[in-house]
Amino acid sequence: MTSSVSNNNNSALDGMYWDSKAKDKVAEKNNGALTQEDFFALLTQQLAFQDPTKPVENDQMIAQMTNFTMADGIGSLNKSFKGFAESMSSNQALQASSLVGRSVLIQSKELVFTGETLSRGSIELDKPANMMQVRIENEKGELVRSFSVENPKMGKNDFVWDGTDANDEIVTAGVYKIKVEASYTDGTNASLPVNVYAPVGSVSMNNAGGGITLNVLGLGAVKLSDVLEVSYS
Repeated sequence: MTSSVSNNNNSALDGMYWDSKAKDKVAEKNNGALTQEDFFALLTQQLAFQDPTKPVENDQMIAQMTNFTMADGIGSLNKSFKGFAESMSSNQALQASSLVGRSVLIQSKELVFTGETLSRGSIELDKPANMMQVRIENEKGELVRSFSVENPKMGKNDFVWDGTDANDEIVTAGVYKIKVEASYTDGTNASLPVNVYAPVGSVSMNNAGGGITLNVLGLGAVKLSDVLEVSYS
């Protein structure tokens, strides 16, 4: 005699199927990260299915609860640091915006002559020298003006270029190359880096983690951290 079992008539099988809608809900909720609720659900299941003859020890329970609390605390701390970092970036951008229209001192191999103001800069001397020779060249490398600084002092030596060439005629406004050669008292020579003042046109905030950059007239983008000094003019 053949008998058959119908799912419709067997209450023991009711609900023993996969609900596609429920699957979609789980997929939407699960983002691949364990939350505090997930940890407590695992702990509840562990307690429900533990061996009654070998229950979980108190110290083990406390250790697991501590781990769950630490995991949740780290997650909250990460969110707090993210908010703090965003706040700091906004404050830096606000502070940097005050530099627009002012001049900043940066290290550069080029010097900007606006045609309206003097071009200024400085040279750091790390040991005694008899003379420093300053050369200003155009974009083709042709000499525009040169001048020397006799008996320069140790440390910072400021210089000013009025925008005139060797014939004392005003040159065209633009970007010029600058080179400095030092003759030391020990008989050696060396090329020195130059710091120049340049006006800030605008400020940019890099969303990719590059920090605040200043868009300096004629010299392009400069990191805020590379600014050595700020001047009103």
